[in-house]
Formats: sequence, C-alpha cells, structure tokens
Amino acid sequence: MTIRRFGLATALALCLAWSGAPALAAPKDQLVAAAPESVGVSPERLKRLDALMKDLVATGHLPGATTMLVRHGKVVSFETYGARGFGGPPMTKDTIFRIYSQTKPVTGVAMMILFEEGKWRLDDPVTKYVPEFANLRVYKGVNADGSFVTEAADRPPTMREIMSHTGGFAYGLVPNNPIDKAYVSTGVLGSKSGQEFVEKVAKLPLVGPPGKQWKYSVAVDIQGFIVEKLSGQSLPDFMQSRIFTPLKMKDTGFWLPAEKADRLASLYLWDAKAKKIAPAEGFMVLDVSKPPVVASGGGGLVSTNADYARFCQMLLNGGELDGARILSPATVKLMASDHLPDAILDDPKGEFSKASGKGFGLDFMVVTDPARAGTLAGKGTYSWGGAAGTWFWIDPENDLFFLGMIHVLAKDGDPALRDLGDRASTLVYQALVQPGK
Repeated sequence: MTIRRFGLATALALCLAWSGAPALAAPKDQLVAAAPESVGVSPERLKRLDALMKDLVATGHLPGATTMLVRHGKVVSFETYGARGFGGPPMTKDTIFRIYSQTKPVTGVAMMILFEEGKWRLDDPVTKYVPEFANLRVYKGVNADGSFVTEAADRPPTMREIMSHTGGFAYGLVPNNPIDKAYVSTGVLGSKSGQEFVEKVAKLPLVGPPGKQWKYSVAVDIQGFIVEKLSGQSLPDFMQSRIFTPLKMKDTGFWLPAEKADRLASLYLWDAKAKKIAPAEGFMVLDVSKPPVVASGGGGLVSTNADYARFCQMLLNGGELDGARILSPATVKLMASDHLPDAILDDPKGEFSKASGKGFGLDFMVVTDPARAGTLAGKGTYSWGGAAGTWFWIDPENDLFFLGMIHVLAKDGDPALRDLGDRASTLVYQALVQPGK
C-alpha cells in the first residue's frame, strides 16, 4: 500500500515513533536520476539516440534540442544539445518551448477533472454545453459563386467525438480543402473571445456527419471553451490551480513573464525554397510575451522538458504524482483507450485504423497493435506532439515515457526531421535490453 500524502505519512511516522516502532520515511519526490542499467536500459545502446541528436545539430538541421527518458519514475537520461537558437546561448534543461498541440492532452486532463466531478458525460450532445452548435450543417459541395452546398446534420456531435476529433469540425490546416480555407478566411483562430470563436465555428459546415471520419480540428479549443463554462474560471486559471500548481509545473502557462523571456528557445520554420530552416515569421509565431486574448486549449501553452515530464509521470502513475492526485487511475485508462467507432477503424486507408495499429483516445493517439503500427513500443502507448516538433509518448506496458523538444515549424519538410519521433522511439527501445528489470 502506498501512502499518498505527506500529511498522512507524517502522522503515521509520529504515531509509530511514539509507540516505539521504527519510523516510516516520508515519501520522496519521484523523477530522480538513476543509472540506466538499474532499470534495464543499456547506457551503451542509449548512446545511439545521443548520436542522432548530436548529428542533427552538427549538420544544421536543428539549433538545439532537449530529450528525456524516464522509466519506473527514474530519469534515465536528460540531455541537452546545441543552442537555444543558431548563434545563441547553449540549450539548457530549463529552456522554454512553445509546445503548440502538446497543449491538447493538458486540456483533455482539465476536461476529465470536470468529468470526474459529474459535470458532463461522454455521450452527451455537445449542444448541452455549447447551444450555439444546435443547427450545424454538413458540407456537400460548392456552388458556382463559391458558397457552400450543405445539409442539416442528423444530430449534434457528442462530447466523446469532440475529444477524439470525430465531430466533423476542421482546423484551417489543409490548404486545398474548402472548409479549412473558410476557417482561415473567417479568422476562427483569431477570435477575440471564446464566444466569438464558437459562433464563427457554428456558421461553418462540418466536413462530414459526426462520428463518420477522423479529422484534426478545433475540437480541443472547443474543449477549452467548455472548461471555462463549466468551471466558472478562465482556462489559464483552471489549469494553474488544478494541474500546474499541484504538479509543481512552475514554467508552464499561456505566456511568459519578463524574467523568463530569455529562456525561450528561438523558433524556426522549414524554408522549402532554401531547403533549410530559417527564423520563423507569420501567424504561427505565437506572441507569448503577454497573456493571450483567448487562451488556446488546442495549442497555446509554453513549457519545459522538466515541467512536462511531471505531467507525463502523473499520467503514467494513474493520475497522481508526489501526493498530488489529479485524476483517478480509471479516468487515465479511459483517456488512453481507443474511442474510434468501427466505421472509422475499418477503413484500411485511415490514419487511425485496425490496419494501421493506431487508434485515438481522448486527446491522445493510442497504439492498439504494435506490430501493425511498426513500433517497438508497448500496446496501449499513448502520445501526441506539437507543431514546432515537441513530442512525447507514455508506455504503461514498459512503465516509461519519453519527451523530446525542438522548435521548428513545418519540420516534416526536412527529410532529416520528418520521422524524428519514430527514429527516437526505435533508439529508445533497442536500448531497453532488460524490460523485466
């Protein structure tokens, strides 16, 4: 039996001391360093991962990076490479990154805190919480004048569909998709309030009927709006009080105070013409020097490798870290389960399907069949990443997680970075030579 809270441990220790029995030590913080071999990892084989990251820096594909591997709550490896920016100061373990869509799992946890409080249910229609979505329509085509041909949706999306990107919404990320183009032209992600955001989304058609396709979307920004509505707090305040403060995530938030600004990594963008990365410009360069007008539940956080590691270890522990319980084990298991319907999973060409060995949970991708997915990771591994190349995975079967942080937008344009997550995964697992240890 594990004693979860310091107060209880202290009380027990005092009682035992009074009775003459040996005192119990108060529980120690997790995430302490350990020799790789003590948890079944070969230090020699792990050098292959270091060699990959060093080479990417030496050849100019990255200015710098940080990586962390944790097994059984022990930090096996925490490395820094290169600099925060070309010609800048060295990369450090407390370097801050814009984590973009790696914000999504944090918003998912915020949603599930409210789920545990009985404030919503998975198969509730989203209209119960966002009535502005009562009259959603489905895209059928485009008229000669450029207007959309639509038909009424047969039902509203469910909360489960909102959390698994199957509600039918879009994002504005696919240049040749007319609905994505409309998300950009109407300024959905530039809305000045959460209310304006949902009203703009409500006016645009769904890409298809709810529950019939997986489509990456603004669904997690919708979740952020719902968190605010159900909690009565702003999304930043809710995350700070319910997640960041309990987990001691001191450098995670939606903006950076001046005293932390010099720790922010420089942001780069793949330049297809020059075939190299260059300083990033444009709308994707989030200004994190001040609080945002609307906090993006889908992509607005900044964080450090060390901070996000505490979030990952909390999930791997079944919702608790160092005496701070955020979720129950059952809730974490629910989040990391595949929630896609058979209509989507049976499509052999789908990104998430039985054929691909990958499904989707509540704001995570989930490995359902490692062999089909072509991975050495354990079944049930869940993961996600951000637009600037930050990524993580959590593997309950092997009791480990991995975090990588770089700061390059459109990195997939660079062949050397395109499959970085998969390559790093292989190099981690080939070093796990004693998985039973």
